[in-house]
Amino acid sequence: MEFTQEQKMYAEIVQKAWEDAEFKNELVKNPVATIEKFSGKKLNLPEGKRLVVRDQTDESVVYINLPASPKNSVDTELSEEQLEAVAGGIGPGGCLPDYPFPGGGTTGPFNPFPPIIFTETM
Repeated sequence: MEFTQEQKMYAEIVQKAWEDAEFKNELVKNPVATIEKFSGKKLNLPEGKRLVVRDQTDESVVYINLPASPKNSVDTELSEEQLEAVAGGIGPGGCLPDYPFPGGGTTGPFNPFPPIIFTETM
């Protein structure tokens, strides 16, 4: 699988933030200017959009990202073909690939399902 230029740039920015605390702080404070300085290219955000960078490197915290609500999702139905394409799921043991991350671990900011353990309190 070949990565797009945007994916490569994103990976370089994340790596730089992991390695350089000053860069990470600037990226959080002023992401557009920091990315433009790093890449040497103008960042073109769609009109009315802004870029927010959150430092989620504290391993003692579990973060949940709430995406925007889809418009008119109440009336949306998937066709049989679409349902078949998305059928499945992640069961115990999971089916997430193990990606190598700096430090030799296999969890990192790209894992959409951080390990959360629920216990009964009754």
